[in-house]
Amino acid sequence: MNTPLAEQLRPKTLEEFVGQQHLIGPRKPIRKMIENENISSMILWGPPGCGKTTLARLIAQSAEAEFILFSAVTSGVKEVRAIIAQAQERRRFFKKETILFVDEIHRFNKAQQDAFLPAVEKGTITLIGATTENPGFEVNAPLISRSHVYVLQGLEDEDMRTIVARAQNVYKKHTFKKEAIEHIIKYANGDARSALNAIELAAHMSTTVGLKQAEEALQQKSLYYDKKGDAHYDTISAFIKSMRGSDPDATLHYLARVIKAGEDPLFIARRMVIFASEDISNAQPTALVLATSCMQAVHMIGMPEAQIILAQTATYLATAKKSIASYKGLSEAKQDVDMEKLDPIPKHLRNPANKVMKAEGFGKGHVRYPWMEEKEGRKVDQEYLPKNLRGKKYYVEDW
Repeated sequence: MNTPLAEQLRPKTLEEFVGQQHLIGPRKPIRKMIENENISSMILWGPPGCGKTTLARLIAQSAEAEFILFSAVTSGVKEVRAIIAQAQERRRFFKKETILFVDEIHRFNKAQQDAFLPAVEKGTITLIGATTENPGFEVNAPLISRSHVYVLQGLEDEDMRTIVARAQNVYKKHTFKKEAIEHIIKYANGDARSALNAIELAAHMSTTVGLKQAEEALQQKSLYYDKKGDAHYDTISAFIKSMRGSDPDATLHYLARVIKAGEDPLFIARRMVIFASEDISNAQPTALVLATSCMQAVHMIGMPEAQIILAQTATYLATAKKSIASYKGLSEAKQDVDMEKLDPIPKHLRNPANKVMKAEGFGKGHVRYPWMEEKEGRKVDQEYLPKNLRGKKYYVEDW
């Protein structure tokens, strides 16, 4: 049989569908939509292999609608218009609705996405878009406003075991060792398609599938990480927050994720320079020095050796004393600049650049080196803030 395993095992009914119970379980939104026979346009947002295409097919099947699969990678506005024209005729002459499934809808530009709008508004088509990217950023606002956005999750291990068990039933003459199955489940990382492809390839290698065949079939962990998408920002966020939480182990975990995913090492280094100043600051001033040196070293050395430098710096920052006094103080000072009346700069702080300024009292009474005066026992009472902000404390070292 030449049909790929993933296609052979594609669920034919909603009851066969694995995962996403928050959407298709009893009294859940997509289940209710199907039961009420009231299908509306939607965006399915989730990682690869979580069931977006299959769910769209099942929705179309339940509505007895024409299901058209459309790829944003290979098609454009011309094809969109042709499909809409066909949908109009189908609705007019055969009273049959059309569900247009657009895979990777985030790859369409604004003009291409706009081509759907009139047909969606008139009900000529029901649009189901699938995306691995945040639709709030990647899909036009008018299209979003006319669609429900449903978030799909990567499959849990138990869901993956159910799917893998079905795959094993296809290869009844094969023996799948437990460690091989667990390896595939672990490294498919919630991606059913990746797991099924690995099983299919491993089964072609040998009738006894052990860990060796599983490793060769999968090659590496199916790590979903798009450097322009949410996984990128989520992982970097977790990396920063782990350093902020003084957890060097979690810090190394998320650092390993971004390195394995091929992130630009200079991007990681720049984030650590910012962190050293924002989160550590004067509690341990050497942090900024080390982070800056790290960025320079990463630039000079390059990968793969640069990852050692990144790890050293990341763990140093994670275990360093923390202070947001400078960062918080600047934020409050900027807020006052925006919100408060800006009183004149005290005259004794102004620059007496000419006779007129001197006559106005600019610079008069200014003590140039107050620390020296106080060192010699003379008390200096010199104001620096404008009159309306005197006594204001922005820099509080306890923070």
